[in-house]
Amino acid sequence: MKRASSPTDLYRRSVGVHLTAFLATRQPLVWVLAFLVGLAVSGATILFHFGIGWVQWLWLGTSSDRMLDTAAAAPWWVVIAGPTLGGLVVGLYLHRFHPGQRTSGLADVVEARASGAPVLAFWPGVGSAFGTVVSLGAGASAGREGPIVHLGAVIATSLGRWTGLGAANGRVLLAAGAASAIAGSFNTPIAGVLFAHEVILGHYGLSAFVPTVIAAATAVVPARILFGEAIIFDIDAPAIASYAEFPAFALLGVVAGVVSVLFQWTLVGTDVAARKLPLPLWSRPMVGGVLVGGIGVFLPEVLGIGAEAMDRVLAAEGVFLPLLLILVAKMLATAITLASRFGGGIVFPSLYLGALAGSAFGVVAAAVVPALASPQPVYALLGMAAVAAAVLGAPVSTAVMVFELTGGFQLSIALLLTVAMASATNQALHGRSLIHWQLEMRGLMLQSGGQRHLMRTIKVASFMTAKISGTGLPADYPSDCLLAPTDSLAHALKLFDFSGRADLAVADSHDPDRIVGWASHVNALRSLNDAMAADLAERHA
Repeated sequence: MKRASSPTDLYRRSVGVHLTAFLATRQPLVWVLAFLVGLAVSGATILFHFGIGWVQWLWLGTSSDRMLDTAAAAPWWVVIAGPTLGGLVVGLYLHRFHPGQRTSGLADVVEARASGAPVLAFWPGVGSAFGTVVSLGAGASAGREGPIVHLGAVIATSLGRWTGLGAANGRVLLAAGAASAIAGSFNTPIAGVLFAHEVILGHYGLSAFVPTVIAAATAVVPARILFGEAIIFDIDAPAIASYAEFPAFALLGVVAGVVSVLFQWTLVGTDVAARKLPLPLWSRPMVGGVLVGGIGVFLPEVLGIGAEAMDRVLAAEGVFLPLLLILVAKMLATAITLASRFGGGIVFPSLYLGALAGSAFGVVAAAVVPALASPQPVYALLGMAAVAAAVLGAPVSTAVMVFELTGGFQLSIALLLTVAMASATNQALHGRSLIHWQLEMRGLMLQSGGQRHLMRTIKVASFMTAKISGTGLPADYPSDCLLAPTDSLAHALKLFDFSGRADLAVADSHDPDRIVGWASHVNALRSLNDAMAADLAERHA
């Protein structure tokens, strides 16, 4: 008689099955690598910070982030010379040494994640970081967080490639690199984790949650030890004056959404216009440096990252017209900077523009309802989150970032309302974030949905059957029903539908008369189904 299994036996078998399945996913290795990524990205972020300061010291005589008064007191030719000479160095570097002839940022990280197997070359990534350090240290009007995210992703994917993690775990590690970069830059580990899921991965999955938390938490500790609790901002948490202000907060969200759309149009429009100029690559950053330096002579608030200038907006009452003037100047200076091929990102400029827009809105609110209006710093904080959320397409992580930066949880309802209205306004007027717009210009349509993206990513070569030696095309085979190995699944399915055929010939990409294989409709659909199943499993793992 067979002995019945005891509860202990059942428990051991159950635990054994789950533990075996867990180890097969290689999660413990991913966790260890996420810790190493956090340490490495934290160190890279610190070096990035000091590198910018060292370059800045060469022309301003100070390496401090608080350089606004120094720049304002410097002779006009110094203010122009800094960005101009820095642009010359960046231009020559891009022309002679950098393979992509531009530095990299957030859009490149999202593109790598969407490509299936994320690969970001190590030395070009380090070179891109070098170009950005020189750019921002020389006074170029941009942010450092996007390039640091790219550098973090480069470090992460390099580790993943060296350890043979595979595509799915490689994407998780890439997200961990992004999380550690945001966390270490802003001292916001929770926002770093959410940013990695919301912007980089595009979904929330438990399998990615633990590695991103490990990387973000690890990256924050060295930065806090070195720089203290306030890495960028030292903001006291303000309180709203009255719940009667909520209509004003909603209206601020609409204004912030409009500002975000104008910022995106300015960035892309200036970039398109700059590409039409008959200038050699090496001279573009130098010409841009002359223009940015010229603006900086009159408004030094636009120079560099602008941390001190933004601190002042968040801490004091401002005057409407000067705030509006700085907003327009910063928008133009950032657009010129990035269109000129300087290195830099759009995270911090988005925050800065939002703070300026919010503070200016606060001036109007105080004039209309002085008895009910909150102090301007409240509106500046809300505007800061709203514009950045709309530009980046990251409402949740941006709102949480402000929570972590200020500790002002009493602002939570107002903050969420403003961010939501800004995101909705951007969606209504523009339909996409800046990152998605940049990727669409490269032919990558992430906004069209996961299935359509997979159909564009899968290539005919992955499901075709190689041609059997000695076989050729039937005499009656139509010449307009040929595929190439590099054609997308989307194109193949359209051709199957158009031709009504169950099998299509695949011709060599360089020699249309040479048939290299056959693709069947059944295999094409099976390929799509397998890819969708794998994508769904990754999103819910």
